[in-house]
Amino acid sequence: MMYKKIFAAIAVALMVNACESFGSIHIDLNGSEDSSQNQDQNQGDSGVKTPSQAGSSAVKDGYKLVWEDLFDGTSLDSSVWNIEVNGDGGGNNELQYYRAENVSVGKDQQSGRNCLILTAKREAYANKAFTSGRVNSRNKKAFKYGKMEALIKLPSTANGLWPAFWMMGNDFDQVCWPRCGEIDILEMGNAAGIAAGTQDRYFNGACHWGYYKDVGGGNWAYPNYAKASTCSYSLQDGEFHLYTLIWDASLLKMYVDYDKNPGVAPYFEMGITSKDDDWGTGYYFHHDFFFLFNLAVGGNFTGIHNASAITALPAGAEASMYVDYVKVYQK
Repeated sequence: MMYKKIFAAIAVALMVNACESFGSIHIDLNGSEDSSQNQDQNQGDSGVKTPSQAGSSAVKDGYKLVWEDLFDGTSLDSSVWNIEVNGDGGGNNELQYYRAENVSVGKDQQSGRNCLILTAKREAYANKAFTSGRVNSRNKKAFKYGKMEALIKLPSTANGLWPAFWMMGNDFDQVCWPRCGEIDILEMGNAAGIAAGTQDRYFNGACHWGYYKDVGGGNWAYPNYAKASTCSYSLQDGEFHLYTLIWDASLLKMYVDYDKNPGVAPYFEMGITSKDDDWGTGYYFHHDFFFLFNLAVGGNFTGIHNASAITALPAGAEASMYVDYVKVYQK
């Protein structure tokens, strides 16, 4: 796992940068494998949507809808979302520059659904070879516990695109990353999937928390856990798929297409009750978290750091991630 190789000077620099620049937080170091470090783990509609539409996994088991964004307007709701503008690489050596121009609200022409649209382009801008979009709801919409869902149509990640739906602790301003905690509900485009030729089906969930400390030999690390899965069908088939996080005081569990397959097993599950030491999950996942959506290009997760190796975006091409809605249910 790569985080075991981070030396003290690098760790300190990362912590300083994370506190100074929100764009440099999502440091996903080991999404390609099962890994653990001190964690308590338990192994069709179209047009305008109404709150009862859009194929969610439904209100059941005592859950009630408490908030949603259906992205049915003509622009992003600035009372809910922040559009990020930066080219700092997200702490992952990503190759894109995030621009407001790459974030829009409009129709997916294939389905007619109104969506949040994040578009990656191969275009030179501010010393970067690509541009793309990233939004977050920090200090505007944040939640503790519940069922969090997003209905998403992913682009073909081919070699180099890295779409993600995730959450981060809303106390980031006070404690920085990774103390604030991070919950990665969906990530695709990992190097392992590319190597196996299964990048349209290979995806993962992950969590990051705690803080950097010397674990011996001058190596600095923080606790995290990632679990990758290979779906039995393509998640990049031009259709919308539902990604669900069920989060309570004991567990984090993640599901794909929970609306169509309510009996499906979680693709990620982690206990959050451990307080055995100050790296215990019980200290980091019991407060409000906000949402993020982004479409990164290249970087450590993909294993691609050279623009010429990004086959997903040929010269002059673009690709988009469509988010039909995001919803929160609570008991």
